[in-house]
Amino acid sequence: MAYIIGVDIGTSSAKVIAVTEDGSVKAHCQHEYTIRQPRPGYSEQDPAYILAAVKSGISNVATTMREAPAAISFSSAMHSVMMMSEQGEQLTPLIIWADNRSEAVADKLRGTPQGCKIYEQTGTPIHAMSPLCKIIWWKENEAELYKQAACFIGIKEYIFYHFFGKYITDHSIASATGLFNIHELRWNADSLSLAGITEKQLPEAVSSDTILTGLDPIIAAELNIPVDTKFIAGASDGCLAQLGSNALDAGHASLTIGTSGAVRMAIPAAMTDQYSRLFTYILTPGRFVIGGAINNGGVLLQWYLDKFLKAGMNIDAGLQQAFATPAGAEGVICLPYLHGERAPVWDGHAKGAFIGVQPQHTQWHFMRAILEGMAYGLLSITKALEETTGEVKKISVSGGFTASKEWVQLLADVFQQPMYMTKESDASAMGAVMLAAAATKLKIALTAGEETVFEPDTAKAELYQKGYEVYIKLYEALKPVFPIM
Repeated sequence: MAYIIGVDIGTSSAKVIAVTEDGSVKAHCQHEYTIRQPRPGYSEQDPAYILAAVKSGISNVATTMREAPAAISFSSAMHSVMMMSEQGEQLTPLIIWADNRSEAVADKLRGTPQGCKIYEQTGTPIHAMSPLCKIIWWKENEAELYKQAACFIGIKEYIFYHFFGKYITDHSIASATGLFNIHELRWNADSLSLAGITEKQLPEAVSSDTILTGLDPIIAAELNIPVDTKFIAGASDGCLAQLGSNALDAGHASLTIGTSGAVRMAIPAAMTDQYSRLFTYILTPGRFVIGGAINNGGVLLQWYLDKFLKAGMNIDAGLQQAFATPAGAEGVICLPYLHGERAPVWDGHAKGAFIGVQPQHTQWHFMRAILEGMAYGLLSITKALEETTGEVKKISVSGGFTASKEWVQLLADVFQQPMYMTKESDASAMGAVMLAAAATKLKIALTAGEETVFEPDTAKAELYQKGYEVYIKLYEALKPVFPIM
């Protein structure tokens, strides 16, 4: 039976799945890697480890399936960037979305006529996450190294370079850089001028459904696949989560929580938010995804477990204790901005905070407040989305957090809206498979699958409405303080 391999290059791991013609996931492989934070505000990765994880995952899945895949398609985390030399050697580590070193660059540009114009052209809010701001930071702070850069690429382009010997990106990933014009589908002249670079220093941008050929024979042997295997350029993990969640209808949003988190909705034409709160990225020709992402998802929980709870305690055990704590954490409210924040505030200076702490509170009240703070952040994005695009009528959830039914229920209670969950939680990898099926015209019976519906507990509506109001007021009160802390 023919099958397609979907690869999701995430922030903390690479997931690889094999999906057969009947729509079943027949093989799954996941390899984790780490984030380095050598200085406050810095978040870096070694791309070689990620490349190795992707190669191992594809090889393991292909070996398990015992026959060649019909195609391999890629999902990838957004906003990463690194400098490459003329000889194809990396000059810097991979700088990822969570890196805030360029926040001063973003502060200077955000809200200016130039910054607003670039946002309208690219759909990417002005923020330290964007490769645009990172490249400007390199220009201003590491000028000698910056001058040596022959090309600026992200993690998917790095992997494609090793596979095909050339720099290739897709429109979806490109549209999340702040360097790509989403209306004209080409590198944006105003952004390039500001960054001091040319189109020749950026990868070739192709449509997400482009079929790539010319796989290196040595790589083909390592991957245990034929050299003529079809590769699909793919798209960003966020856009493909929308596709993989079958959330393409008007008013149908997708919500994901992994290392970070996001709420998104598909739209038929490029549009931007008048207050610059939301991103607009390309999925495929004639289809865009609008929404917002939070910086602090699973990475925040892992920090709390590592720094404040018993050594060796896993997230599942911690979640069990947190959900046994009363809703509302008995008055503790958390601003979960450990790594600054993206949507809807786009504030690289924002920091984590707890308020309402009293003697009776335990470590589990704090963990419960963290979970509720994340939910409030995602709710604030959803409200901005509704103001821009119209009513959110349905929300489909995906990502690692869906393994916890209590966590999904928490979101339903905070949002006071049903959450719809399908059996397949790897929506981004599944979206990559769906993209490949359409590009290769391979008929795969990909259905929405049976949905589990989490209905909101209306008895908690007032409690969480008050909590959300405090959350919003707390950020506004502390916003002037964060830059001087």
